[in-house]
Amino acid sequence: MKIEERLNAFARLGDKFTKTLSCNEESELVAAIEKAHEQNPWFTPNNVRFALATIAESWLKPDVLNSWIARYPEACFNPQHPVNVGVIMAGNIPLVGFHDFLCVLATGNRITCKLSARDGNLMRSVANTLIQLEPRFSNLIAITDGTLRDFDAVIATGSNNSARYFDYYFGKYPSIIRGHRNGIAVLTGKETQSNLTKLGEDIFTYFGLGCRSVSKLLVPSGYSFTPLLDSFCQWKDLINHHRYANNYEYQRAIFTINQTPHFDTGFLLVTPSEQLDSPVGVLYYQEYNKLDDALKYIGQHDKVLQCVVGLPEIYPKAIPFGSAQNPDIAEYADEIDTIVFLSQLQAL
Repeated sequence: MKIEERLNAFARLGDKFTKTLSCNEESELVAAIEKAHEQNPWFTPNNVRFALATIAESWLKPDVLNSWIARYPEACFNPQHPVNVGVIMAGNIPLVGFHDFLCVLATGNRITCKLSARDGNLMRSVANTLIQLEPRFSNLIAITDGTLRDFDAVIATGSNNSARYFDYYFGKYPSIIRGHRNGIAVLTGKETQSNLTKLGEDIFTYFGLGCRSVSKLLVPSGYSFTPLLDSFCQWKDLINHHRYANNYEYQRAIFTINQTPHFDTGFLLVTPSEQLDSPVGVLYYQEYNKLDDALKYIGQHDKVLQCVVGLPEIYPKAIPFGSAQNPDIAEYADEIDTIVFLSQLQAL
């Protein structure tokens, strides 16, 4: 297939996602949406639908796809010797491995997907839907729940413990190995109510389980939390999710026993901490005296931060409030350009 044909198939896949979400027609994909939570309780139908809608709107539009590939030489998408790329996908949020799936196939290579046991059958259903739209992909896509075999390169994403395991077993191959990261937000006290409301999306979407989820706030000394916590009220129904509620209640008990200072909204605990990766149901914060101190903290933790949310005049690389779970198609995880990595395989 030519690159134009591959991109056209993905654009049609985006249309299929949109139509599926709007009319709920019977299909393998609809069944996967409704049943994913049976295999992974965190994959609620609303979260799965949000993931599909985000992919369709942000990545799979023809103009977006064409602008994306225009950033690279044509040779990146026309390999003389296509390779088989093993992609080990995480299972922390729905369809978290889709971007790698798109990159491998867009560049004309073959993919073998090693699915997480927590995938909820979503990627398999998406792959089958793509093949129905463009049958020529059937020879380029393989999916396994077992051991990854017969690959030329590896892209693996998981926890920090998994990343060490991946590095040990796949380090001799061309590879991208990703561990866990977090999002962080920098506040000054001058944010609008709209900013604070959108920040809730960065914190609570996917129950805060994504690598781009904001797990910590940097706030000025003496920061007033009342407007911020009030803006979170729209997320109060999270407490009705049994696993989220169990995490919240467990952490609240620990805080009570240890007399840990915290704010309690009834569904979220907000507590001071120098740590970055907060548990489910908890949001960390750390005060700074000068903005330079906040920027220094970001610099010191740059290798474990996936994104920084805030006002661009405060931090030039900050992304807008409410955009953490809606990355640009060219916003690569861990700032490793997957297209460049795949194109370099031809020289090996």
